[in-house]
Amino acid sequence: MAIIFLAPKISYICADTKLPTCPCSNPVYDRSIFKNTMIMEWNLICDKKFHHSWTQTMFQFGTLVGSIIFGMASDRFGRKKPLSVAVVIQVLCGYIAAFINDFYLFTFFRFLIGTSVGGTMVITFVIVMEFVGVQYRDVISALYQVPFALGYLLLPGIAYFTRDYIHFQLAIAVPTTILLCYICLAPETPRWLIAMKKTDKAIKLLEHVAKINHRQTERIRADVDAYQAEVEKHNLKKGTLIDLFRTPNLRKNILTMSLDWFSCSYCFYGVSQYVGQLSGDVFLNVACSAFVALLGTLASIPMLKLFGRRTIVIIFNFVCAVCLFILAMIPEGVGSLVCASVGVVSGLIVFVVVYLYCTELFPTVVRNAALGFSSMMARVGAMIAPFVVELQDIASWVPPIVFGVVPLVAGCVTFLLPETKGCQLSTTLEEGEAFGKKITQQPAPDI
Repeated sequence: MAIIFLAPKISYICADTKLPTCPCSNPVYDRSIFKNTMIMEWNLICDKKFHHSWTQTMFQFGTLVGSIIFGMASDRFGRKKPLSVAVVIQVLCGYIAAFINDFYLFTFFRFLIGTSVGGTMVITFVIVMEFVGVQYRDVISALYQVPFALGYLLLPGIAYFTRDYIHFQLAIAVPTTILLCYICLAPETPRWLIAMKKTDKAIKLLEHVAKINHRQTERIRADVDAYQAEVEKHNLKKGTLIDLFRTPNLRKNILTMSLDWFSCSYCFYGVSQYVGQLSGDVFLNVACSAFVALLGTLASIPMLKLFGRRTIVIIFNFVCAVCLFILAMIPEGVGSLVCASVGVVSGLIVFVVVYLYCTELFPTVVRNAALGFSSMMARVGAMIAPFVVELQDIASWVPPIVFGVVPLVAGCVTFLLPETKGCQLSTTLEEGEAFGKKITQQPAPDI
């Protein structure tokens, strides 16, 4: 989201013609709001006007690469070590980027920052989910997104007091320094330790956690031994991404789910950036959008308790589409800000829900593959979004329409998915293929 203030909408005139014409070798920028931006620093106008969109696309591409690389590393080397590496990269590159005076080198460091962000996002989510009990996962998966919304809300405040992209980049790098404490404080997860047959370390960690939570520790070793015996008894062979496309039901589910991930990321990041292009006070516009996004994240918690996953995804895909179509038809003003903000929060709510929905929809043997593929499609959507925003040069109504079509299609296609709320998680490919074909689902046992 930092791109909103790294490269905000800026007007200029050519010193020779006194008009905003192209080509323009000697532009004079309006510095009444921002003293310096990426666009001003490297003259990203005329034939270079899409360059700042490439910077954002490379950041999102980095997030995609980071989620893959660090995801695999965390499975092989544990959660803590790859997380520590990702954090160090994020902090160092954040500071270094603030002092880069070459556009392509700056874009490269934004790519590295994106790579580290992808790693920290994936690994910390896994750590949280592996420590939290099953009955709390829906709430915690929603609360996990709250810091992201809070960070989004802080951006306009930081930009308001900096007004220079260099100072802004430095200011947003400073808070990441606190993440270095993960090197000392972040624990390994008991599930990974058990999977790696490091049972004694897992038991020691669980006993430590139990003491902090004032729980009994006497049965921990027996429970861990029983759990490990059960895992070894089934000895399930891990599936691959190809297995998701072999059979018709799983293929339908992964294609539909990946479209939902693509849609929510595409709309959330794209429309958030579009809000920064609306007329009026850019700081206030982004702050309003971010505040609504925070409220939406919190509202998703009771919604997950009350409604089915499919119902929420369908409703908010349609809400997002309708708001964006209305946005295309009304003039810029309060109404356009409201419609854009509702579109942003709808995309974020879908984002929160599909994390849990995807986890519940696919069997154990291909669950990570399904999450990985869906996450990849989300990053593809985020990579395309900046270029859709630039279509406003054709007409102001074009970006909202192009954004709105995707959640409309995604909402319709989501009717093909089964509901997963209250259902047992499937384990094998056969169970995953059969899931949703029956009229009634088997309820989860009351634990």
